[in-house]
Amino acid sequence: MWESIKWLIPSVTAPTVADGLAAAAIIVVGLLVIRFIIRPLLFKIADLFNKKDHPVFGDITKSVYPSIRNAIIFSLIVMAASLLVEVWLFDNAKLGIYIDSVYVFFAFKALYDVLGFYLKNPHRFETGKDQDILTPFFLRMSKVAVMVIAMFTIASLWNFNLNGFLTAIGLTGVALAFGIRDTLAHIFGGMSVALDKPFQIGDWVMSSDEKIDGTIQDINLRSTVIQTSDKGTVFVPNSYLVNRPIYNLSNRTERKVEHFLHISNENSEESIVKFLESVREQISLHPKISKKIIHVAMDELMPTSCRILIRYFVETNDTNIMLQVRQEILFVAKHYCEVHDIKLVNPNDGQYAWNNG
Repeated sequence: MWESIKWLIPSVTAPTVADGLAAAAIIVVGLLVIRFIIRPLLFKIADLFNKKDHPVFGDITKSVYPSIRNAIIFSLIVMAASLLVEVWLFDNAKLGIYIDSVYVFFAFKALYDVLGFYLKNPHRFETGKDQDILTPFFLRMSKVAVMVIAMFTIASLWNFNLNGFLTAIGLTGVALAFGIRDTLAHIFGGMSVALDKPFQIGDWVMSSDEKIDGTIQDINLRSTVIQTSDKGTVFVPNSYLVNRPIYNLSNRTERKVEHFLHISNENSEESIVKFLESVREQISLHPKISKKIIHVAMDELMPTSCRILIRYFVETNDTNIMLQVRQEILFVAKHYCEVHDIKLVNPNDGQYAWNNG
């Protein structure tokens, strides 16, 4: 058996029972050190980072632990094997490339695990601040980049000729670009969305045609996941979002409210003016309505009626609060219609504005 591997390790010798026991002891002791010393130490360091308000470093420490553990276990196996064959395998020319490749793999695997953790928990990367839309998008891009760099790094250790490979990839990429141009449009659309930052994950958005109305759940390379108001989920291609005006409703600090009342021309001018002044005064006294813009005026005149515009802004982005204020102002209008004997009419009774002939 041992003669068959002399091509790889020329100076190999058959191990003794003592060598086998020593090799087993190295592995067992190493595993115990990992379990009871290294692991508690790393997790203690991670907890210390969290207590010092550095959660990112704490998360990184915990995420790289599996790769560190596997790298140490691999080192123990190599050392145990070195003891068995009585040759330090780390210095072996033929095995050295393989060993280095494994360590490079574990190094990139640690980075890949960190990116994967933050992809699942992007809010942790933001350390409590508003999540940046770039975070999940570029984390995915970074994971792909890590895999590609790891592949080329390991290939270079084995002296693999990359020139022909890169040329083939370039030619293949040109051919594929024509076949997947729609997909590329979505990907570049996602990059445009990420760079322009029109919205964040969790924002309530609406398209200009109102075909899209919901909360941003995730930003992928090709599409954006939106949860609609009826609790459905829609996957919107990124190119669609780039080519249409998108309203970010979550950024509003005020909500505009408009009411239109149609009153009969049988009402006297004096009663209409008093009605308008009374409603305007009550709106200005409301604690949740902005005092900057309050419009209460007649804005249309028809043969037998006129239209009253009531416009104001509620200082909130909460729909429930806005609807409550809207209801209160409508009750105010109803009350002053009764006080000033204002007659309301149906705007759909076939009346025409003067300027319509």
